[in-house]
Amino acid sequence: MSLAKKLPKPSDPEHTARSAYSAREAWRMFEIMAEFVEATERLNGIQPAVSIFGSARTQPDHPYYAQAERIARLLSDAGFSVISGGGPGIMEAANKGAFAGRSPSVGLNIQLPHEQSENRYQDVSQTFQHFFARKVMFVKFASAYVVLPGGFGTLDEVSEALTLIQTSKSRKIPIILVHEPFWRGLLDWFKNTLVTQGMIDANDLDLVQIIDEPQAVVEAIFRHYETRGFEPSAQERELQLSL
Repeated sequence: MSLAKKLPKPSDPEHTARSAYSAREAWRMFEIMAEFVEATERLNGIQPAVSIFGSARTQPDHPYYAQAERIARLLSDAGFSVISGGGPGIMEAANKGAFAGRSPSVGLNIQLPHEQSENRYQDVSQTFQHFFARKVMFVKFASAYVVLPGGFGTLDEVSEALTLIQTSKSRKIPIILVHEPFWRGLLDWFKNTLVTQGMIDANDLDLVQIIDEPQAVVEAIFRHYETRGFEPSAQERELQLSL
């Protein structure tokens, strides 16, 4: 039997449904473009900024929450806008700390069937439907990543940043993991498995650092930029266009 005989005829309901879906998929490209344009225009004025990540499931009485809130407050008072995913848990703690500080608290919210709800500690709030558009904004406007314990979403954000920097698709920024006991097993696996088996180079491990003390997190970011400004160079701006 030929493939042509298996395909639905133009008059068949299945063909009509496929055509309608294809039309929706084409128009979706314009929705994605609009999401990028709107977010870029709203966020252009927030730099320098630091993106903070961590679990949405962390409760306000947990030590991770307090640590995230303290780091965000110090960053905000030091002149950094603080960007989070806009939801509960560590995201809320980051926004809450920044909201009480001198600089803007930014939430990049995502529409999800469950778990995500916008926290109230946001000076600038932008909602996304597409994860990939949101992820670009986290990297595009960040002078540093500060990552507290979290799940798949947190690991996804760390992996995305590491990949972009490793492949020179983005400028090198500090990627700081907070709470050494949580991250040690992962970094040991990087070293003992990924490096040993040649999946990454040994110097790729230098892209990440572990710092637990909130003030030391802020100092490490300033130290990274002490020989240059926070503003991306002309070459780095070109890289950002290829994110």
